Amino acid sequence: MCGRFTCFLSAELLSQLYRVQVEPGSVPPRYNIAPSQPVLIVRELPDGSRQAAWVHWGLIPSWSKDPSVGGSLINARSETAAEKPSFRSAFRRRRCLIPASGFYEWQKKEGKSKQPWFITSDDGRPLSFAGLWEQWHSPDGSDIETCAILTTSPNERMEPIHHRMPVILAPESFRAWLSPESCPDELQGLLVPFPSERMKCYPVRTLVNRPGNDSPELLIPLKEPDKGEDNQ
Repeated sequence: MCGRFTCFLSAELLSQLYRVQVEPGSVPPRYNIAPSQPVLIVRELPDGSRQAAWVHWGLIPSWSKDPSVGGSLINARSETAAEKPSFRSAFRRRRCLIPASGFYEWQKKEGKSKQPWFITSDDGRPLSFAGLWEQWHSPDGSDIETCAILTTSPNERMEPIHHRMPVILAPESFRAWLSPESCPDELQGLLVPFPSERMKCYPVRTLVNRPGNDSPELLIPLKEPDKGEDNQ
């Protein structure tokens, strides 16, 4: 799965990479993005242009009567998203890209302890998660836009850490993923593990366990066993 990630990309870089208009200063650096929080997505509009938009992380299906379901739908399995009732409509019509600098995953250790790891590209380039977005109409007449991150099986580097990883798309795949004209087989062909040789992974302190902690300090590599003082 993917339960936390980072995004400290500049507005200029976001504009260039995704071919969208992102105003300087509108995307603050974030080092511990958690479910239910606003995240930036890039989607295609009916006229073929792209739009950067803020939505909440945790997809609420349009037919749901309870918005709290979004808390359990932060990820969608790429193998089944096209058929699952919660995701199939969004998979057909509302696909998006979710910009990131890296993500965290928790490796199970002895007992109940878990060691957080930070995973990013080996050369510092941005990561682009394959995502789905949805619009939910509240009984009070307001609309809530939400998203989920697609996951896939782990590559060789991720496998010792966790059994799932986010789908990471290369820039040459952006057009096919966002286009409403792409066929299901073409889309499924994009939902594969990111090459392990292009990733860098290292353990970090349990400071990241608390969503309220949000600073570059979270990215400092762990050099000695963490005693767990940051879990509190």
